[in-house]
Amino acid sequence: MRKLLLLSSGIAVATATMALANDDLISQMADPGQWAIQTGDYKNQRYSTLDQINADNVDDLQVAWTFSTGVLRGHEGSPLVIDDIMYVHTPFPNIVYALDLNDDGRIIWKYEPRQDPDVIPVMCCDTVNRGVAYADGKIFLHQADTKVVALNAKTGAVEWEVVNGDPSVGETNTATVLPVKDKVIVGISGGEFGVRGSVTAYHIADGTLAWRAYSMGPDSDILIDPENTTHLGEPVGENSGTNTWEGDQWMIGGGTTWGWYSADLEENLMYYGTGNPSTWNPGQRPGDNRWSMTIMARDIDTGVAKWFYQMTPHDEWDYDGINEMILTEQEVDGQSRKLLSHFDRNGLGYTLDRVTGELLVAEKYDPAVNWTTGVEMDPSNENYGRPYVVSEYSTEQNGEDVNSTGICPAALGSKDQQPAAYSPKTELMYIPTNHVCMDYEPFRVSYTAGQPYVGATLAMYPAPDSHGGMGNFIAWDNIEGEIKWSIPEQFSVWSGALATAGDVVFYGTLEGYLKAIHAETGEELYRFKTPSGIIGNVMTYTHDGKQYIGILSGIGGWAGIGLAAGLTNPNDGLGAVGGYAALSDYTALGGQLTVFKLPD
Repeated sequence: MRKLLLLSSGIAVATATMALANDDLISQMADPGQWAIQTGDYKNQRYSTLDQINADNVDDLQVAWTFSTGVLRGHEGSPLVIDDIMYVHTPFPNIVYALDLNDDGRIIWKYEPRQDPDVIPVMCCDTVNRGVAYADGKIFLHQADTKVVALNAKTGAVEWEVVNGDPSVGETNTATVLPVKDKVIVGISGGEFGVRGSVTAYHIADGTLAWRAYSMGPDSDILIDPENTTHLGEPVGENSGTNTWEGDQWMIGGGTTWGWYSADLEENLMYYGTGNPSTWNPGQRPGDNRWSMTIMARDIDTGVAKWFYQMTPHDEWDYDGINEMILTEQEVDGQSRKLLSHFDRNGLGYTLDRVTGELLVAEKYDPAVNWTTGVEMDPSNENYGRPYVVSEYSTEQNGEDVNSTGICPAALGSKDQQPAAYSPKTELMYIPTNHVCMDYEPFRVSYTAGQPYVGATLAMYPAPDSHGGMGNFIAWDNIEGEIKWSIPEQFSVWSGALATAGDVVFYGTLEGYLKAIHAETGEELYRFKTPSGIIGNVMTYTHDGKQYIGILSGIGGWAGIGLAAGLTNPNDGLGAVGGYAALSDYTALGGQLTVFKLPD
């Protein structure tokens, strides 16, 4: 491994000039009039310095124009805007449209991949896709069938394509990709099918493989240096990705990587989280199951890990750790530090030093969370960094085929993949959350490639003794680890937030409302009901000197899987169908982009 590190370092130096191939993307991200990456910027802050639309006039917003995608089911992610062209994506079959903003949204080109529909049953929780990416004159699409395609941004012509996985064994894709330096970094979905998670870097120029890092397995597979890759400041040691698994279970161990990615170019590190271990029945996989449920920091050039932090060792609840990592520079105890904040499915909001991996904050961001009393924060304690599990809400203690009830949060977490936003003006994080609990009954399951490998039956319902709804939109102080204010919602907030310099924060609701609230107080300033439930992410851009707000609506995703797939059995959708049955009283399927502006 040390020889590998020396060789990789030499390669990184030799290719330093080539690695700056993304100057175009960096300049586009720096221009607030563009929306050049799904997360707003490499820091995943989802913050815009535009302030033409602000707290004083946002209630004057009106619909500027709309666009039908021609596809139903769940519309996650958002459009991109690059140089007066808007790029719009859809769920399966993953159509991409290029729209001319100078010509009433005329379709410049349309790319429609020919995918085998057999991939649809292998997709866990709807046929969603979280959007395309841009770099070096190319639009990157990671299809449901795992094919990564680079399209000419002007013409839509295919410049290269590469297959990243195998749907026949359960490998699919729902995520966007991260173009950074001379690479495009992609993940994999399929934890419910016994897939072994990985991230893979391809060269932007031609799609050739640069590196691949697995979530678990031998050191050479997960790209670590046992003495220099750390966990909470200590070397992980040899065989860390196999020695907390029984036998060779790590080979079907989950830890998939279908979330969001961020990057710090100064540190040359990229950050992401890994998902649940397979199976959902914890009794079948004793041990901490490293490195599932883990925040990972990796060298962009080589993929070699600098540090890990495992949030939920031996996960018993399907609390995937894939949610976004938001990067900030803030003062902690009088010292400016580079921070990483993460709102995990397990209901805990974490703040870490993103250079060293030091754990600074781990607090509940939903008061209903009951599976843990909290995380041990004393570095001298042998349990440092581990959550203390409340035995009543363990799904393993009573054995298989025993129902554990009243667990909060449910498997879809206090927040799923729907990304939060951060405002440097208020220094607050704005988090779309789920306020949902569950009953969880594990059962023994056998692994068969390409078949579901779940091993649990779930039921979901609103958190008891609360406001009666299934969601909140909250403002969070990531330094103090506390909620500043909270807006109750009838259903989970499954839309990505947007914060702006105009002191406005936007988000969407499952009933279909786009809402604007005051960034300081949470006061609602505006709402508009779009044609279908919103699970997309709010974005903003300018054209001809005017600011616009855009949002995709189209009910689906895990929360809306009952509507999206026509399911009625309450236990279907891994328990979500019953929990969100009332959604059908408020919305129906759709697939539409709605764009807003102030009156002329």
